[in-house]
Amino acid sequence: MRNTLGGRMDRHAASRRLRHLAAAAGVRMPRMRPHMLRHTFVTTMLEAGVSLRDVQIAARHADPHTTMRYDRARNNLDRHPNYILAAYMTCGT
Repeated sequence: MRNTLGGRMDRHAASRRLRHLAAAAGVRMPRMRPHMLRHTFVTTMLEAGVSLRDVQIAARHADPHTTMRYDRARNNLDRHPNYILAAYMTCGT
């Protein structure tokens, strides 16, 4: 996003813009920050089953470990590679 002068927005301008848009939409959250939107974007993609690599690229994270910190379901056994492989092998596909 660009600021009113055409330059890149800094984090303070982004926070102000977000507060303004939230107020215009009637959303009342006292500590809304742009990172909350980024966090929602990344966690929603991971929960939807988008691959870690694709989420990493979309979030522009240099290190996959950064992206992995957002993955709340990483301890879910249904997503463990061994269970996925076993399900694949038993289905015969």
